[in-house]
Amino acid sequence: MGDCIFCKIAAGEIPATVVYENDHVIAFEDLNPQAPVHVLVVPKAHHENILDGVSAEELAEVVAAIGEVAKAKGLSERGFRVIANTGADAGQTVGHVHFHVLGGTSLGEGLLP
Repeated sequence: MGDCIFCKIAAGEIPATVVYENDHVIAFEDLNPQAPVHVLVVPKAHHENILDGVSAEELAEVVAAIGEVAKAKGLSERGFRVIANTGADAGQTVGHVHFHVLGGTSLGEGLLP
């Protein structure tokens, strides 16, 4: 997708603070962090959202990358939250499936304010 910001980051066309990367996934710091640690984990293949034909193999790559991000950011012991917003009502602002890894503080039990 020519105008997709996450595709451009994955291609190295837009700089980002990369936390983890392999052939299938890139993980980078969120520019508008909602927690002390806020990393986006993004499949390099473009999919509009989680309902747009994301394969089991791609999801496995994402889950493995989330584990690597948690280790790299020191979240493995204390815990962290993973969120995938799907659609406007959920707050998805970039039309490329991505997963937010949040942590570094107690996030509490609630998912909504």
